[in-house]
Amino acid sequence: MGWLINLIVTLAVGGVSGWLAGKIMKTENSLVMNIIIGLIGGGVGGIVMSFIGLGATNIIGDILISVVGACLCIFVYNKFIKK
Repeated sequence: MGWLINLIVTLAVGGVSGWLAGKIMKTENSLVMNIIIGLIGGGVGGIVMSFIGLGATNIIGDILISVVGACLCIFVYNKFIKK
């Protein structure tokens, strides 16, 4: 039962951080795309922040790191992949 709660919280954090990154970067995405961007952004943000020496200790920190990573992913996509 604990894994289900963790999954729901992870998807919620991914959705919120993807939505916030979309608003910051001025992109329009669906809910599913926001969740995907937020989850990928969480991984990218975690890696980037670990190089700097920072980490999250609560859900607000997780969201902030995910938003930073998602914004970075959106930037890279818009700059190098999207034509």
